[in-house]
Amino acid sequence: MDVNYTLILEIIVIVNSALAFVTVFREKRDIAATWAWMLVLVLVPVVGFIAYAFIGRKLPKGRMFRLQHQVAVQLDERLQQQRDQIGNQIMPADQISHSVINMVNMFMETDQAFLARKNRVRVITDGHKLFHLMMEDIEGAHSSVHIEFYTFYNDKIGNDILDLLVKKARSGVEVRVIYDPWGSLGTWKSFFKPLIDVGGHVEPFLGTQSAVIDFRLNFRDHRKIVTIDGEIGYVGGFNIGDQYLGRKEKFGYWRDTHLRIVGSGVFALQARFMLDWNATDRDNPFRDDRIETKYFPLTKVKGETSLQIVSSGPDSDLQQIKMGYMRLIQTAEKRLWIQTPYLIPDDSVLDSLRIAAMAGIDVRIMIPDKPDHAFVYRATQYYARQLAADGVKIYYYHHGFIHAKTMVVDGRIASVGSANMDYRSFKLNFEINAFIYDAAVATQLEEIYEADMRQSELITPEKFDQQSVYLKFKQTASRLLSPIL
Repeated sequence: MDVNYTLILEIIVIVNSALAFVTVFREKRDIAATWAWMLVLVLVPVVGFIAYAFIGRKLPKGRMFRLQHQVAVQLDERLQQQRDQIGNQIMPADQISHSVINMVNMFMETDQAFLARKNRVRVITDGHKLFHLMMEDIEGAHSSVHIEFYTFYNDKIGNDILDLLVKKARSGVEVRVIYDPWGSLGTWKSFFKPLIDVGGHVEPFLGTQSAVIDFRLNFRDHRKIVTIDGEIGYVGGFNIGDQYLGRKEKFGYWRDTHLRIVGSGVFALQARFMLDWNATDRDNPFRDDRIETKYFPLTKVKGETSLQIVSSGPDSDLQQIKMGYMRLIQTAEKRLWIQTPYLIPDDSVLDSLRIAAMAGIDVRIMIPDKPDHAFVYRATQYYARQLAADGVKIYYYHHGFIHAKTMVVDGRIASVGSANMDYRSFKLNFEINAFIYDAAVATQLEEIYEADMRQSELITPEKFDQQSVYLKFKQTASRLLSPIL
């Protein structure tokens, strides 16, 4: 019997296309991601569906966050107090502007992000200094140490921090750790057994033991949070691993930006950790009794920095950090300086950057000169080339790998945190950023940016034009997949 291979192939194509259509359109998502997945499923049969099973499906409603009652009540009370005061100039007069007040109100409305005043903030750009300070603070803890990281590697610095946490837990300090199993590949829960054995608590984010068998690789806990006694907090771009200390030849020197916060801003970091913990460990949650006195102690700090801690993730459709980035872009009058390892903006952010540049704003974006993810890097190059043509100054950082996620506007306001300038951080990852209303900190970030420029190269439109046809093809092809990278 003759086999009609052409007919069989046609049937496979038709069935595959039909399944692709049903698979993609049965879940609500933006049009760019919809067509990107259609492209993958139709052009790469079978393999495309395997990829979709791991990274294409949306987070189920049953695993969305449930706000812990007492924490939510405290946030609501603090928020209402500030809503009552917002019209009475609760910030110093030199920080008051309609744009700042509007941004504060926006975060209050969309993320319950109260305005934390009078903080002491230290900007840290070197991993050795960061981990020295952090471990020194943990060493001095007397009540609690809460740690949440995308990456907690089983390497030298990871073991050094683990040993310190074991020591503190053995002395009676409450130690809780949340790690992301995908970001911490190679680190099994058995790594934390010495800490668990002495009374510490460790959980993979949302209780997922394995990033592989979870079948939902997209929704990662990309946050980086440390709180110590509810009085000292850390947030920014560094993770826990030797590569963040420049010990990996592939990356060389690791250039990142992190904040050490002392003051009421730690209240928000603590609350975020507690909400994440209660969503992750249903058997050992934070409870109502003693929450206020133990985890939110009264602190009298003589600082100068006002800030808001803002979270976003797939548990909300508001994309709060992206909204903050767009508001910062729209607020710029003279300068808008950005550092990001991944530059894959959606159309709304892309248009905002273009408008700012065409309006005469000094828009600068600094990205790495080397990849850590091939497709993501080529897509980053594509958007860098497009923005350079519109008047944005693109800098390639040459002194190692730049992983900082910062934005500073006119030496007045700034953002530092975990969120990149890409689709993944906007829509898929759980992220956290500090939005800072302090000219002194913003000016310091500008000075750091200028120092980084001396280690960077300005890539003009002419230099982009000189790139090979093959490189431009790879950039364009990667761009087609950018909504799902």
